[in-house]
Amino acid sequence: MKTALLTPLYLSVSWVLTVSYQLFTDTAVRAVSVSIGSFWPAAAAWLNANMSMIVFIYAFTWIFVLSSVIPQALLGKERSVLIQYFVCLLLAFLAFSVQGLLLAYGGVQAQQLFSVATFLNHPALAVIYLIIPYLVMIGIDIHARRRRRSEEETTRLLSSSL
Repeated sequence: MKTALLTPLYLSVSWVLTVSYQLFTDTAVRAVSVSIGSFWPAAAAWLNANMSMIVFIYAFTWIFVLSSVIPQALLGKERSVLIQYFVCLLLAFLAFSVQGLLLAYGGVQAQQLFSVATFLNHPALAVIYLIIPYLVMIGIDIHARRRRRSEEETTRLLSSSL
């Protein structure tokens, strides 16, 4: 029952995060590029020349994070490689087809969506926006390590008391 209720919620949140990064990463990276261009022109030129690769990496990062978290949240420790694959495939498909879907079914132009992301023109906010998926990964790792240590401590205490 829990899985049936949480699956749509997890997939909806995942879709929003993945799509937002797919659409707005370009704006954020350009803002960072402009801000560092005055003191590190080579880095700014590299960022601008490799924009499609950077956007792909950020979309992949969210897909990776979410495809790792969703099956574990829904299935616990009994993760299936096939389920993780299908979650990842679904997220990738949605992320890369969203512009066409919004235009075809919602009449929404990409330019309308970009007007929402004006805050990303500020370099500091753009950097924060770009590091969010990495902070999520670090948080997940820290939480998993603490939980594992706690379980090991509990196991050690139980075995020493016997």
